[in-house]
Amino acid sequence: ARVWIPHPDLVWIGGELTKDIEDKILEILLEDGREIIIDTRKSRLPPLRNPEILVGENDLTTLSYLHEPAVLHNLNVRFIQSNAIYTYCGIVLVAINPYEELPLYGPDIVAAYRGRSMGDMDPHIFAVAEDAFQSMIRDERNQSVIVSGESGAGKTVSAKYAMRYFSAVGGASTETQIEKKVIATNPIMEAIGNAKTIRNDNSSRFGKYLEISFDRNHHIIGAHMRTYLLEKSRVVFQAAEERNYHVFYQMCAACELPEMKDFRLAHPDNFSYLNQGDAPVVDSIDDADCFEELREALSMVGINDDEQLMLFRILSAILHLGNVEILQAGDDECTVEENDFHLEMTAVLLGIDKNQLRKWLCNRKIVTVGEVLIKPLSITEANYGREAISKRIYSQLFKWVVNTINCTLTSTSKPHSFIGVLDIYGFETFEINSFEQFCINYANEKLQQQFTQHVFKLEQDEYVREEIQWSFINFYDNQPCIDLIEAKLGILDLLDEECKMPKGSDSQWAQKLYKQHLQKSKHFSKPRMSNLAFVIHHFADHVEYFVSGFVEKNRDTVNDEHLALLRASEDEMVGEMFTENDAHSAPRKRAASRAGKQGGKGGKMFKSVGSQFSVSLSKLMETLNSTTPHYVRCIKPNDTKAPFEFHPKRSIQQLRACGVLETIRISAAGYPSRWTYREFFARYIMLLPSKKINRKKPRETIKLILETFIKDEDMFQMGKTKIFFRAGQVAYLEKLRGDKLRRSCVMIQKNYRCYREHKLYLRMRKAAILIQAWVRGDQARNLARSLRRNKSATTIQRYYRGFHLRQAYLRKHAAILTIQSYARGMSARRQRQVLLYNAKAGVIQRCWRGYKGRQKYRNYFKKIIFLQSCVRRMRARKELKKLKIEARSVEHFKALNKGMENKIIELQQRLDQEVRPAIQVAERTAVLRSDVLQQTCSNRHARQEAERTDAAERDLSEARKELDEARKWKGHYESSSARLVEMELVVSELRDELKRSMEARERVEKETKEEIEEKDEVTTLDERLEEQRVQILSEFEAERLNHQRVLRDYSRLEQRYQNLQDELEIVQTSPQKPLRSLDSVSTASSETSLVDALEKELREQEAEEPDEVRSIITKSQLFVRLRSKVMDLENRLVDAQSQLNKQSGETSAPNVPSIKVEEGDAWKQKTGKLQEIMKERDALKEEKEKVEAEQKKMGSELVLLRKLVSQRN
Repeated sequence: ARVWIPHPDLVWIGGELTKDIEDKILEILLEDGREIIIDTRKSRLPPLRNPEILVGENDLTTLSYLHEPAVLHNLNVRFIQSNAIYTYCGIVLVAINPYEELPLYGPDIVAAYRGRSMGDMDPHIFAVAEDAFQSMIRDERNQSVIVSGESGAGKTVSAKYAMRYFSAVGGASTETQIEKKVIATNPIMEAIGNAKTIRNDNSSRFGKYLEISFDRNHHIIGAHMRTYLLEKSRVVFQAAEERNYHVFYQMCAACELPEMKDFRLAHPDNFSYLNQGDAPVVDSIDDADCFEELREALSMVGINDDEQLMLFRILSAILHLGNVEILQAGDDECTVEENDFHLEMTAVLLGIDKNQLRKWLCNRKIVTVGEVLIKPLSITEANYGREAISKRIYSQLFKWVVNTINCTLTSTSKPHSFIGVLDIYGFETFEINSFEQFCINYANEKLQQQFTQHVFKLEQDEYVREEIQWSFINFYDNQPCIDLIEAKLGILDLLDEECKMPKGSDSQWAQKLYKQHLQKSKHFSKPRMSNLAFVIHHFADHVEYFVSGFVEKNRDTVNDEHLALLRASEDEMVGEMFTENDAHSAPRKRAASRAGKQGGKGGKMFKSVGSQFSVSLSKLMETLNSTTPHYVRCIKPNDTKAPFEFHPKRSIQQLRACGVLETIRISAAGYPSRWTYREFFARYIMLLPSKKINRKKPRETIKLILETFIKDEDMFQMGKTKIFFRAGQVAYLEKLRGDKLRRSCVMIQKNYRCYREHKLYLRMRKAAILIQAWVRGDQARNLARSLRRNKSATTIQRYYRGFHLRQAYLRKHAAILTIQSYARGMSARRQRQVLLYNAKAGVIQRCWRGYKGRQKYRNYFKKIIFLQSCVRRMRARKELKKLKIEARSVEHFKALNKGMENKIIELQQRLDQEVRPAIQVAERTAVLRSDVLQQTCSNRHARQEAERTDAAERDLSEARKELDEARKWKGHYESSSARLVEMELVVSELRDELKRSMEARERVEKETKEEIEEKDEVTTLDERLEEQRVQILSEFEAERLNHQRVLRDYSRLEQRYQNLQDELEIVQTSPQKPLRSLDSVSTASSETSLVDALEKELREQEAEEPDEVRSIITKSQLFVRLRSKVMDLENRLVDAQSQLNKQSGETSAPNVPSIKVEEGDAWKQKTGKLQEIMKERDALKEEKEKVEAEQKKMGSELVLLRKLVSQRN
């Protein structure tokens, strides 16, 4: 038998029994070669190993032996040997971080898992996401994917891939804008919520629950994000080899950009909040590229460039605030230099007063009955106050970003269902555990309880579904541990009670814990050597918490003066982040403090960090319980971030902490091994003899197998579709199957050896016969081959000799022919050359004689042509005169009908065209005659002249015929002109008739147009009314926005006014400076008169401007005047302080009486004025209602007008 033995380094090591058990003594040979002896009377039996066939299964619950070493070994084999990072453990997906990029998340992998069940393919995060998506569609129930694990285990990456899968399968054919926005939230939240730690370069320092909303078509329509427990302390402190949040380093990397230069950033080593870990650069992160990605993602989720710069402005102010140098000024006092560069930059970037910031960094205000005192802070207290406000600024900015993202991702339509993805801390235990680890482990206790109940319920549901007999399974319930933390008088309740105490401390709280729980709860204990620590027995481990810092971290207090400065900021975004829900809660708080109560730290307004986290955790549990959860447990295999390296000790700690082993324990308590009837029949049918096997009735055969080999009926149950086995039964059946296979193997081997030897003999005999036949044949073939070779050699010799002689003869014959042809060619070329010379000489002579003859002919020809042209020109002039006389006789036709002129012009052109061929014929005749002259002698010139004369007479006669035809055309034109006159008369009659019809048509069109104009007027009136309604709505919306802006400005101005009033009260009521009392009275009276003057001005303007819109504008102008008067009040305060400083050294102070302002009367006056302002706000609401009533009235009139128009039509 093979077993598992505990090992100090490997946790478990395999071994094998060398002898049977004797006297309860086990002798075991380990895998490393060592032999050990175990006395079972003193220790338990070692756990058994699973058969090799089950090792490497992709689901841990299919193992026959379910225990810790089997789970650890199976994960090790899959991760190291198969490089498989995902393994199922029932409904839980165990994901081991490979510390290496793997090609497992491309679009082809998404398509492969689309529409497939979890068991169809290998384990994968996409399989879990697909199961959640299909469950949402099939069951119409909301789903949740819970991703947990310690830092560096890969939680954020797993959650990111799950969201990417939902975006891929929940979109249309192309990725929509909302899906891109959901994906864009990842770089934003990583920038402001992730940081480098010792264990992880990109560790999430907050918990996140993202709900992805789907419509009825299962397409993504929106999302909503909730965050938990942001690690604010990292803003001001980082351990060695760690960094602050990524966004600070990204801003420093982009400090040279034009839009970032005003923030005066530099290298991270220059800032106190960034250089504490001595690790400003991470090799795996490019901060400059990440900054560009952050800007793109912020734009994607709707944060414009101005808001982005304001966000970076506030973050830069945090860095500069951390660099403000607080100096020791006395025993318990400190100060900040007035010209401190970082102080000035902080004030400028946050939009607050530098002097007030300098003052309240080193002092705090104490309000008692009747007076206000200034208490200097020690340098330690001042540094703590600065860190507290830095953390608060970053926390508020973080919330602002999350709220803005939620506003962008929120769907306008109601979602049909959603899938939530929870990425939260895993169970944590360090050498020093504080308040943060307490909250994290408290959250994991709640999640573990929900997980255990869900697993237990699924286990029992399957038993019921299969209709088998089962008994209740006992499982670990951590409700007592949760009650220890959150019940009445529990740890959180006592912590809140201690925080409400004015002088509450960590040590007093620890003593209360010891008194309340030390002897009453088995989950609470006290360390032996410490009175400032306590131990909670969590489900995963016992964790020791040190109480130092618990009270202060739970309070999370910030000086009220710092918050008042930020509320009064000139930057709207800063003021909005720190404005309370009730804008007038601060004055009520001041009144309570003047009445002698503790403001802000006690009473109903106090909400501790622990109580807030408990409430948010309860809401998260309600959400998870209303959904179907899917679990992903991330495991970090080693601390060195080495790829595919598995450390068993580190892994087993996480398996215990994340609840995987608890799942195994619940499964092992019932029926962990399950086989379908078909699978069991196919695998174990060999255990029965073939005569007893009934293939037509497999269930009866299976029942026979079980009854034959498993005697105890409680070890198995036969359900409707599956067979359930207790732990170890499948391994026993596998052993029987292995024994049967071994016996069968021996029989098969025996028969096979006999068969193999017989076949070998037959093959050898056949081979010998074949060899003999082949030898004889080879000898005969060699003899025949020799005879053929001799005959072939003789033939080859004969042919070669003949070929050789023929080649010699042919070479000689070719040489002789070449010589003869060359000689004949040379002789012929010489004869050709002589004939060519003679022919060229004859051609030259002929050309020269022809050239001289042609030159002489051309001279004669030019002279003859000149004479002919002179004669033709004279004749043409005569004919032109005749034609002009004839043309004058037809001028009256042109006056009658201008159209005939064009006809005449056309005829003249035709005449010219007819005359032109005659001229061309004459020219051709002249050319022909010139040719004749070339062939005849010069004595024939007279006869040729006569012939040309005859030809010219003939041409003239043809031209006269053409002229006669033109005259005939003139008569035809006269007759056609008469017909044209008649046609013009008919056309004029038709025009008159057309004119009459057009007039009638115009009358009809005019009447129709009038009717259309009447309808258009009605339509125009409707459109004008609609435009007026839209305009009134837009004006009302603009005035509403203006009113809201005025209220915000008024809130900030009121806060600044209160700050200045506090300064005056401090000067008035300070017992160390009585000289200022008289001036304080005048100042107070001037303030009262200032408010009265403003109220009087408001009443006058309300009387003068009764219109609603004008009154809103007037009030906004009044608030602007209030701003200027507040500035005057600030200047007066500065002057008063300077005078006070001058008079502080005089010794005549006792002669002047001390006059204090009656706080009650002053406060009653201010309360009355604030009530009047509230009345004004109510009046504005009434004005809004009036405008809405007017809109309704206009709408009803518009409906009535449309009815009238329809009736008229």
